[in-house]
Amino acid sequence: MTTVALVGTLDTKGGECSWLAQRLKENGVDTILVDSGSFSTSPLADFSSDEVIKAAGEDPKALRQRRHRGEMMTVMGRGAAAIVMQLYEQGRIHGLLSIGGSGGSSVAARVMQSLPVGFPKLLVSTVASGNVAPYVGEVDATLMYSVVDVAGLNSISAQVFDNAAAGIAGMAKAFQARLSAPEGSHAPLIGISMFGLTTPAADEARATLNELGYECLVFHATGAGGKAMEKLVESNLLAGVCDLTTTELADDLVGGVLTAGPDRLEMAGKKGTPQVVSLGALDMVNFGPMESVPKTFDGRNFIVHNPTVTLMRTTTDELAELGRRIARKLASATGPTKLFIPLRGLSGIDIEGGPFRDEAADEALFTELRNGLSGTDVEIVELDLHINDPGFGKAMAESLHALISH
Repeated sequence: MTTVALVGTLDTKGGECSWLAQRLKENGVDTILVDSGSFSTSPLADFSSDEVIKAAGEDPKALRQRRHRGEMMTVMGRGAAAIVMQLYEQGRIHGLLSIGGSGGSSVAARVMQSLPVGFPKLLVSTVASGNVAPYVGEVDATLMYSVVDVAGLNSISAQVFDNAAAGIAGMAKAFQARLSAPEGSHAPLIGISMFGLTTPAADEARATLNELGYECLVFHATGAGGKAMEKLVESNLLAGVCDLTTTELADDLVGGVLTAGPDRLEMAGKKGTPQVVSLGALDMVNFGPMESVPKTFDGRNFIVHNPTVTLMRTTTDELAELGRRIARKLASATGPTKLFIPLRGLSGIDIEGGPFRDEAADEALFTELRNGLSGTDVEIVELDLHINDPGFGKAMAESLHALISH
């Protein structure tokens, strides 16, 4: 039967969770109740508070004696995520529902972000009308504002909770139905990373892959885009990755505003997903308006891309370090990996006569990549082309197809 994992603090939200479980049952859905209450001993739970704490690798008695709320919330989130992920992997659940204030929502966030894209996740929360980025992360979480505090049932909260129960019930049933759909019902998915200044190459790669029978998902390399693409890889939804634009790594190194974090360019390698990688827009670091650029960068080569975006040229030393970092990431890949080097430039402004053209800086990047990948299984393909020249994106796409088909 369709089953939803219901995560809640049963020491403070036991009545609401019990009511929701009944409404889910009336909507034709079973419930597995996970108790994330710090000091809860509720008999309603299918997984008790103690079990949640133990799933996080902690001792319940010792944790509670420390009475540190921040630590407790972190542990409960980690433990609840471990339990729910195990239920998902066992095929026992088809959706997640959670309710709470800021504390309960922080626990739910950890659970939601551990689940793959496509798995239904719904959080009813008092924080859902503000900045929800910390709760959503890179997953397809659905947030519903509770309007009133999650503190007992009343004529308003009952309507909100009723909608939440009906919503997650419908999503869970749809997810379960998809699980039984015949395989091969859609084309294999490919992730492509793109930036405005690498658009011609990405467009060519996409068109080529479409012709080869793939469905392409293009991700804007603005930090969130890179994280989202890597989350889809982690969720086993991508057949391969055409990581043409790795500019987010430059922002992570130098301190720009479009970083995707230090783990960017690692998930495909960890999962063994076929990948072709290039160096798109590594010639730049991204900032907001010119007046927002830190004074420590005074004297550098800048371009005001538009009123809200300022680009700064990466230096020889910065590109050399990026070469070392990329080489380490690719060398550790467990799946087929190729690196494509565009010898004539990395972006639409790193081109002959362009404002960011710096052959010596680019060569420092190339040299470190050659040195770092020497003797590894990663093949380096050097093309005497600019990244946006006709043929570059096509070559990457055709190579990825060969890696997937091998």
